[in-house]
Amino acid sequence: MSIQNVMSIIKEKGIEFVDFRFVDLSGKAHHITVPASEVSEETFEVGVAFDGSSIPGFRGIEESDMVMMPDTASVFVDPFTAHATLNVMCNIFTPEGERYDRDPRGIAQKAEEYLQTTGVGTAAFFAPESEFFIFDDVRYESGQQGSFYEVDSEEAAWNTGRKEEGGNLGFKIRNKGGYVPVQPVDKQQDIRSEIVRLLVESGLRVERHHHEVATAGQGEINFRFDALTKTADNLLKYKYIVHNTAQQYGKVATFMPKPLFGDNGSGMHVHQSIFDGDTPLFYEKGAYANLSETAMYYIGGILHHAPALIALTNPSTNSFKRLVPGYEAPVNLVFSKGNRSAAVRIPVAAVTPKGCRIEFRTPDSTANPYLAFAAMLLAGLDGIQNKIDPRKLGYGPLDKNIYELSDAEKKEIRSVPASLEEALDALEADHDFLLKGDVFSKSFIENYLDFKRSEAKQVAIRVHPHEYSLYFDC
Repeated sequence: MSIQNVMSIIKEKGIEFVDFRFVDLSGKAHHITVPASEVSEETFEVGVAFDGSSIPGFRGIEESDMVMMPDTASVFVDPFTAHATLNVMCNIFTPEGERYDRDPRGIAQKAEEYLQTTGVGTAAFFAPESEFFIFDDVRYESGQQGSFYEVDSEEAAWNTGRKEEGGNLGFKIRNKGGYVPVQPVDKQQDIRSEIVRLLVESGLRVERHHHEVATAGQGEINFRFDALTKTADNLLKYKYIVHNTAQQYGKVATFMPKPLFGDNGSGMHVHQSIFDGDTPLFYEKGAYANLSETAMYYIGGILHHAPALIALTNPSTNSFKRLVPGYEAPVNLVFSKGNRSAAVRIPVAAVTPKGCRIEFRTPDSTANPYLAFAAMLLAGLDGIQNKIDPRKLGYGPLDKNIYELSDAEKKEIRSVPASLEEALDALEADHDFLLKGDVFSKSFIENYLDFKRSEAKQVAIRVHPHEYSLYFDC
């Protein structure tokens, strides 16, 4: 979309404000709002200034001036503001006009540019399945004298005996009993439908929505695949609309991987493929799961680099509360067709040549999508370039329920890191594949490791409430 087209939208839709947005290292959006009367074509050409030193993990106070450069292809009308507002995603530049090497969106764009220089293909397509919970009440505290969290939901299994409903209406969802029930068990049909309506209005193609496996309001909405950076933009838009629609209904949404103990967590399974023009490169009729050798090598790169990748695709301490056996968590570094207990699954139901893809099931929505998608693409490309064959390295295919294997069989399967600290150590030891094409810089990796190790330490040094259960009477 041209700058002139954006200016026409501002005029035709009576836009009062333009919201300029960017994302930080964690993938959280930040914004500066400018009255539409102050926005001109020049605004899109010179950008909007902001203070980079106030964003964790960005710049020091001595070099704080930074510039947001708007991307006109990303605009959409905000469905939640009282005053008509146009939202636009931005890339981050230095005052000297250079790309900022810690800008996650810029890194995603560099990954797409690098793909085109490799000769492998022209475009990488991604489609995340980002799960979430919608709760009725959330409370938590972490202080010197105590800590707790408590969530509640009208759907929750623990509320079968609750009296506060003015007569308990029943139809609660049992643990692990929430996969696609109809109303009145599924009490969030209308909320999800409203989310879908707003997503479609904002420009996304939504394929379906449904209740997910866990009790207490777990849901999933699938939107159509797109190119790498565009999909990351769409995921930011998706989370924004989910969060704000839930709030309008007097509820609260979270993409936290494991907000509940003892039931399924929320993942972000990422479907991905590479095309050369209109030609899908992952399809070969008659091969295992109809996968080409190119796709096999891509899988090899993903699984070979998975311990390091997970520092970017599962970058929270809470991520590793989900990555435990027994809750459909893909902790095993193998690939399989149709098998949801494998880290890499190849969908085989109703798949066309252009729909042939691989699904990396390990990631979750604490990931910054620009960084995670870029890293996955680079790992897959490294597999293609170096012909990393997962079949020869013991990564499968394994078309069995891995959780039902014997202990001896399980010992032969490599697992994901057990903690964020382990994943960060793996990234420190294995990140050369991320430096190709100058997509990620060495300084970015070093800064990211420091940033995330600080988060891990904050959790590690705090007293956990369950420690009182275990040790108070020692």
